[in-house]
Amino acid sequence: MSNGAPHADVVPMQGNATSGHFRSAWRRFSNAIIGLSILFALWWIGGYFIYLNPHTTHFASFGPIPTLQAFPEMWASGSIQSAILASGYRLGVGLLIAVVIGVPVGIFMGRSKKFRELSNSPFQLLRMISPLSWMPLAVLVFFSWNQSIIFLIAIASVWPVAYATAAGLAKVDPSWFKVARNLGAKPWHMVTAIIMPAIAFDIFTGIRLALGIAWVVLVPAEFLGVTSGLGYAIEDARESLAYDHLTAMVLVIGIIGWILDSACVLLIKRFSWHHSG
Repeated sequence: MSNGAPHADVVPMQGNATSGHFRSAWRRFSNAIIGLSILFALWWIGGYFIYLNPHTTHFASFGPIPTLQAFPEMWASGSIQSAILASGYRLGVGLLIAVVIGVPVGIFMGRSKKFRELSNSPFQLLRMISPLSWMPLAVLVFFSWNQSIIFLIAIASVWPVAYATAAGLAKVDPSWFKVARNLGAKPWHMVTAIIMPAIAFDIFTGIRLALGIAWVVLVPAEFLGVTSGLGYAIEDARESLAYDHLTAMVLVIGIIGWILDSACVLLIKRFSWHHSG
């Protein structure tokens, strides 16, 4: 009898936990749908008023219905896919460069007080320069617009990664390193077995911040010089007065940005020390 009682108590508790998780997930999903519905309604109302005004009625294609109707045509022509691939390549390479540079620099900042003090002023000065202000210099230095845009993304993204890495390393208990040294750990072991697992959460947080900045820099950088990408597609639609195509590409930018940010959130939750799943 005593063996059966605990089991009978555990099953309802597990059922309640599962039901609670389901309700929480359903609530988040419902709120997301409601929020998007409100945004769509406001967009439709704005488009309707634009249509009613004789001075702006030729801009009615900015409305949600013409925008959604433009998607099948743009997808069939391949313009959406080609723009995503071109911008995705530039974004991916720029972010990769930022991570490859930013993580080691952040580790040095977190581990070396002298390096941190020497680098703080120049790094803060460079960090506060608008990434797009580097564009004239980038055009002179690099051979192509593609390389210039990648540079702009990298220079914009490296600082959140570096400072998030340094902040994460500052929270690591120094006794961990003492124990590792006493056990004969080499510097490489320190990095792979202690530092990287301990600061993975902070690195992905920095990458999420860097992604947001890079996504903002990418589109205006593609307005000039290149003949591919999301920014170019928007500029081309504006020049050809295809306003429904323009708003469709703006919507694509928002959707992709949301997907990328959500992926970063999942990684952050996965590597969070408070994650219990």
